[in-house]
Amino acid sequence: MIYIFIGSRFFWKKVKPTSDLTRTRRVSILDCESFRFMANSKYFYYMDLIRYEVVFRSKLNDNTVKKGMFGVLASQKIIYKKPLKKWKKFNITLKMDGSDEKWVYHKQIFEQNGEICAIGFTKAGFWKNKKAQNMKEIMINSGVENEIKSPSIAILNMFNSDYEILKNQ
Repeated sequence: MIYIFIGSRFFWKKVKPTSDLTRTRRVSILDCESFRFMANSKYFYYMDLIRYEVVFRSKLNDNTVKKGMFGVLASQKIIYKKPLKKWKKFNITLKMDGSDEKWVYHKQIFEQNGEICAIGFTKAGFWKNKKAQNMKEIMINSGVENEIKSPSIAILNMFNSDYEILKNQ
């Protein structure tokens, strides 16, 4: 995380929060389970890293973290298709699907050798004083006024029943 923060703030060019961002990584031995493939928990780790890279490389950091807000992950889902193999490079691409008043929705695509291996979906926002902040206002303050779009129906439906599941437990 320190590497991402320092690189984002001092060496890498700035990006808009709505920009697609792709990073190439390599599956290390520490990422793997005993079967030579990346462990499921590591997918979430890489998803977190690329989201925070966008925060640090854009004006989101100045308009949230520096103002006492902190990022929260409301929900995260992943669909696995094919395992990522040890020592092989893979790309992770972060795409913003849209934003509503409280949340921003992302799609994160894992590719290896030109094939999609997994797709992760996240619903995230910023909190201050125990309440969600207005995400549209944050995005406008971060320079993306004309690029804010509503999340797709498919993404909204994916996260639609999260609170019902919690209530019924």
